[in-house]
Amino acid sequence: MKKTVLYEEHLKLGAKMVEYAGYAMPVEYSGLANEHLAVRNTVGVFDVSHMGEILIEGKDATGFANYLITSSVPKQNKRMMYGMMLYESGTIVDDLMMYHYHPGKILLVVNASNLEKDYAWITKQAQSFDVRITNLSDETSQLALQGKEAWKILQEMTDYNLSKMKMFDFDEMNILNLPFLVSRSGYTGEDGFEIYGKGSSIITLFQTLIAKGVTPCGLGCRDTLRFEANLPLYGHEIDADIDPFEATLGFAVDMAKDFIGKKALEGKQLKRKVVAIELLERGIARNPYEVLNEQGEKIGYITTGYLLPGKTQAVALAMLEEGYWAIGTTVYVQIRKSTVKAVVRNKKFLNKTYIK
Repeated sequence: MKKTVLYEEHLKLGAKMVEYAGYAMPVEYSGLANEHLAVRNTVGVFDVSHMGEILIEGKDATGFANYLITSSVPKQNKRMMYGMMLYESGTIVDDLMMYHYHPGKILLVVNASNLEKDYAWITKQAQSFDVRITNLSDETSQLALQGKEAWKILQEMTDYNLSKMKMFDFDEMNILNLPFLVSRSGYTGEDGFEIYGKGSSIITLFQTLIAKGVTPCGLGCRDTLRFEANLPLYGHEIDADIDPFEATLGFAVDMAKDFIGKKALEGKQLKRKVVAIELLERGIARNPYEVLNEQGEKIGYITTGYLLPGKTQAVALAMLEEGYWAIGTTVYVQIRKSTVKAVVRNKKFLNKTYIK
């Protein structure tokens, strides 16, 4: 099992460690609910060094990225974009963040569990393009500083004017006189920053943030936070059997350009999609519990579900067949031996506080 550069720091802080994507990772420190609410109310820091970083360079970098990814490369330098890589079938290889330095240099940040598969896919697709593909994952560590106080804490440690950065901007800067790549982004629904650097620099920054009172946060609340913000997770809302429209991620698909998998999506009739439900009775709907109609017939399955910290009603995201998408529709979740009544609702579990 691999360890991130912060492994010893997690142990010092009393983290509960688990295996995730081949890494020993902290699932929680002080408790999931406490960490979740710290990010919602103040600020928390996550070790996300397990994520994958793949660099595309060369004169065809922009053209290749536009062919590889569903969304278009930003025209502006030092801007990010969310997108997906698709198989020819139109289903999802992975979702990712694309960092556009300039037309000849683009960094892709991919899911840890998909890194090897993604790198192999990207290098295979790049063969007819004039590009160099480099896997930077082993030499790159990453922190996510998330919450409404993230900018204030970070600004104390850098001369860079963070107020200039809008959501999905990124730049290279010194923090604590050490070099980092910093983007205004995250996976929580809150304002925040994702910070990339060398291992020794990330250790110094993490120790400083903890000393300043920032709450260390584990993978447990990372999942509840992203779910509450209605952000997808590979293996749940998206996977190799799901297309972007079924996942309700059409906003990240530019059908005006050519990309791998586009032909499979053209004219495809939507027969199922991810919707939100709220349980009306006691229970928590978890992946992959079955969802039933009034007649007891299976109409879908739960992709993610929780009783969120500070809430009284359990909610979930579910992949449901056509005919059961309307808000107010009654459905049932099979939770072990019990059939629990639920209702389709809107996906707005959270009012997001991104900096526009």
